[in-house]
Amino acid sequence: MVNPWLAMASGTDPAERTLAVRRAHEAFLTEGSVSPAVRPVVAESWRRSADARVAQERNAPIDLADDALDTYRADHPLARVMPLFRELLGTIAHDGAHLLAVCDEQGRMLWVEGHAGVRNQAERMNFVAGARWDESHAGTNAPGTALTVDHAVQIFATEHFNRTVQPWTCAAAPIHDPHTGRLLGAVDITGGDHLAAPHSLALVQATARAAEAQLGAGEPRARGPRICLTALGRDEALLVVDGRRLRLGRRHSEIMVLLAGHPEGLSGDRLTLELYGPRADDRSPVTLRAELSRLRRLVGPLLGSRPYRLCAPVSTDLADAAEALASGDAYTALRAYPGPLLPLSEAPGVCRMRRVLEDGLRRTVLSHGDPELLRRWAQTPWGEDDLEVAEALLTALPEHAPGRAVPAARVRRLRELYGLAGVAQHGDGTRQGGVAPHGDGTRQGGIAQHRDGTRQGGVAQHRDGTHHGAGPHREDHAERQGGGHQDATSPQRGRG
Repeated sequence: MVNPWLAMASGTDPAERTLAVRRAHEAFLTEGSVSPAVRPVVAESWRRSADARVAQERNAPIDLADDALDTYRADHPLARVMPLFRELLGTIAHDGAHLLAVCDEQGRMLWVEGHAGVRNQAERMNFVAGARWDESHAGTNAPGTALTVDHAVQIFATEHFNRTVQPWTCAAAPIHDPHTGRLLGAVDITGGDHLAAPHSLALVQATARAAEAQLGAGEPRARGPRICLTALGRDEALLVVDGRRLRLGRRHSEIMVLLAGHPEGLSGDRLTLELYGPRADDRSPVTLRAELSRLRRLVGPLLGSRPYRLCAPVSTDLADAAEALASGDAYTALRAYPGPLLPLSEAPGVCRMRRVLEDGLRRTVLSHGDPELLRRWAQTPWGEDDLEVAEALLTALPEHAPGRAVPAARVRRLRELYGLAGVAQHGDGTRQGGVAPHGDGTRQGGIAQHRDGTRQGGVAQHRDGTHHGAGPHREDHAERQGGGHQDATSPQRGRG
């Protein structure tokens, strides 16, 4: 059986493969159909890239630079294993034909190392530290795709979605926190066509496993099993029990998140309400009992009953982010937040927990007024359309700051998108021309923001998450890169 994560089967002619995939790529761009000659993992990535409107000739954007980059990567968990990466991949990185690259969980390149001549070539497409190489910004590529599918993968030449990257071949593997299972980033080697051989994929996989082992070593072991639940930015939660990883289905993910958030336990009626809300009917309790029975077969004695509860301490990434937020540590809270909680879930209890954390983070970022915090929020899938954050970032930057052009362009685009192009923006954040923000967050004039999240005037927010009037419509449950999603119970950001 052919390994679907390898770029080519043994004996394949690279030149013929390059030509065949190039033709398939052109056909996809013009007709929207994918040839059977294209691997499924690549075909799916092309579709995601097209949905994200990735440009064909544009370089990856630079997210972090200079002091901001130095500070960010020094604090990143993968900084601890960079010596290991250099030890295992250093020879390859300096042989004049390859690059070693390490990115974070958002696809930001933290380190790109290797022979100066190869680095200079890669710089032409912004394959540099600080650049954003997730799929939604750079299209199909090994580190970005490895992060998306959470699996080691090779991407060969013309399999890259962006034509500027097609001269290169790369292999990357994701790296997880060994205790929580949280995705930390990916390690990648990039070079020529010869990297399509099986050894490159095996090499990055072995390096990633060695890094996870080193990250998990040296910490004192707690009494009893260590149990962690990761659900931020994921449609399906990951449960890790003493290093054993278990990916839960969506309903089981919702149940585990709700029980972890209520350590005192929940009665059957209350759990039914938290899961089904107004949609609950006479069959809901029966359905819930069946789901709990199936979940108990997966997690064993961890799940208790009467009331339903978790019978051992479970640490969650939701609690970690909330704790950092409560302590006022905005940087740690934002770093611990890879995306909304179970973004596709419609369970009322999950939606409420999701909204509380996201709103708290957003308010903290806005109140700090720190340009770096505002920039990070504005560059996420859930913050890129947030007009208020974009305007706050623009206000926080000095008038002649070199990085001011990007947020200024975003503000203009969003104001046009929301029908506010003719409304004057003052330096203190107030507006003239029919939209005046009040101290309580409501607005007067063309667009009024109500306390329940609905809006009056040019853009009305409906209970189902759609918009009416001048504002753009947005599917309520459309999945965005990185898990970003706005649930139906919280108002869309920046629509005012």
